[in-house]
Amino acid sequence: MSDFVEQCRLEWRRQGVPDPFADEMAADLASDLGEAEAEGVSLEELLGDSAHDPRSFAASWARERGVIPERPGDRGARRRPRFLVAFTALAAIALVVAALLLATGEPRVTVTALGRPPGLLALPAHSPLPAAGRHVVAANASAPVEWILLIVAIVALGFAAWLWTGWVRSGRAGVPA
Repeated sequence: MSDFVEQCRLEWRRQGVPDPFADEMAADLASDLGEAEAEGVSLEELLGDSAHDPRSFAASWARERGVIPERPGDRGARRRPRFLVAFTALAAIALVVAALLLATGEPRVTVTALGRPPGLLALPAHSPLPAAGRHVVAANASAPVEWILLIVAIVALGFAAWLWTGWVRSGRAGVPA
């Protein structure tokens, strides 16, 4: 049975399990195997099919204890949720677009009125306006929409940050040290 513990220890070293964790798991395993042997329980009875594959037993146990990362194909593998990544990217893009639109002041709306502006008796000689005169008013009509988009994007990014911190604190982002 001590050979089984040594093979597990080699697997833990290969997997990069820190020595304190490997020592603790090896001591626990040796103790359990020693008790089973004293009670007359065989290795196969105690561990089932794992008795013939110490490498997979060791890796499985280390993953369950959280000292090595889970394999990508494992059920419940720890990875970033796609919806959270997509939501964060969408909020960031909306923030950039809103900021650019506000910075450039585009699109502009121009209103042209034909006729002489009130209070103007005559047009200067170098004026490109026709004799009847033309009054032009330009405004950025989309500014309120851009401000609303900017505020919504900031709120969405704040919400995404809050979701990311909750996801990281729950231990789903990685393996504890």
